[in-house]
Amino acid sequence: MNLELQLATEATEATGLPAQADFERWAGAALEDEPRRGLVIRLVDEAESRQLNRDYRGRDKPTNVLSFPFEAPPGVPSEHLGDLVICAPVVAREALEQGKSPAHHWAHMVVHGVLHLRGYDHLEPADAEAMEARERRILAGFGIPDPYREVA
Repeated sequence: MNLELQLATEATEATGLPAQADFERWAGAALEDEPRRGLVIRLVDEAESRQLNRDYRGRDKPTNVLSFPFEAPPGVPSEHLGDLVICAPVVAREALEQGKSPAHHWAHMVVHGVLHLRGYDHLEPADAEAMEARERRILAGFGIPDPYREVA
């Protein structure tokens, strides 16, 4: 896998941001049978996430992860799968609110985003069930509990 990690956030490893090797492991696991694919993961703060979410999804608020699949022009070969934009402050806040390990939540956001790039979605109940089952299986491979379980 060819992963480009872009840091456009004030967050650092000292504030809980995972290392590049973590992003590579998580994305690689979600790529499974497509290990040669290329991927950009851009880590941003809330202002950039909000702008992209507003411009591309019509939602005027920051969000945890946005997926932008890449489609090469006809006749142009490319192994680039697409880009993920992950908002570091939102991921950190959600992990705290949901009582999850920050590293586990980061892993979930990467896996979730990569699966979106691969064509999975959760708009219909059956599609959501299939996507969530795949997420659970991939994350379990890292010893990460079900991200959809209710935390008491």
